[in-house]
Amino acid sequence: MPMPGGWSLSMAWTRMCGQSWLGAVASFVGMWIVMMTAMMLPSLTPALWRYRQAIGRAGVARLDLLTVLVSAGYFFVWIVLGMAVFALGAGLAALEMQLPALARAVPLASGMVVLVAGALQFSGWKARQLACCLRAPEHAGALRRSAGAAWRHGLRLGLHCGYCCAGLTAVLLVIGVMDLYVMAAITAAITAERLAPGGERVARFIGAVIVMAGAFLIVRAVGIG
Repeated sequence: MPMPGGWSLSMAWTRMCGQSWLGAVASFVGMWIVMMTAMMLPSLTPALWRYRQAIGRAGVARLDLLTVLVSAGYFFVWIVLGMAVFALGAGLAALEMQLPALARAVPLASGMVVLVAGALQFSGWKARQLACCLRAPEHAGALRRSAGAAWRHGLRLGLHCGYCCAGLTAVLLVIGVMDLYVMAAITAAITAERLAPGGERVARFIGAVIVMAGAFLIVRAVGIG
């Protein structure tokens, strides 16, 4: 939808004709889960493998069930996050459609969000969150072997992943939540900083690219304004 300020509002934040808000939430969350599964699976798979190895060394049975519960806990966090994202996005979209001045400020605000997200990649906070994502599970002897413990472990994985990906997720939401090219680029960035050797250096390189993208968006927004 064309908006004042020369940008387009994604229909992901609005209801389709005749659709209820509950239906809109369900539609967005369904899309969100498919998107997050595709984006996070490359970096989640090694974490699940480390978990299986740890509990396997402890002689735990039901490895498959416990691994599924870890995965379920992980994606439950992303489902809740998706619901919160939709509520925020739909609220902002409604305001932008009612307030032309706010809509005209969106390109500049988007550039600033991208710039801050890039700068976050250089922070000590990002380094700590990335280290949590890369850390192996507790020693096998210390791991609890119940279904509840597996679920809670998945929740912790999801929370750490959400924190670690906060900046990159913000870039995705600001630049184009429905854009497959942006999604592919963010997926590659998340996977690279988790799995490539020297993940912290990779995160900084990604941050530099994002900072330049944010600066470009700001300059373009000011030029349009």
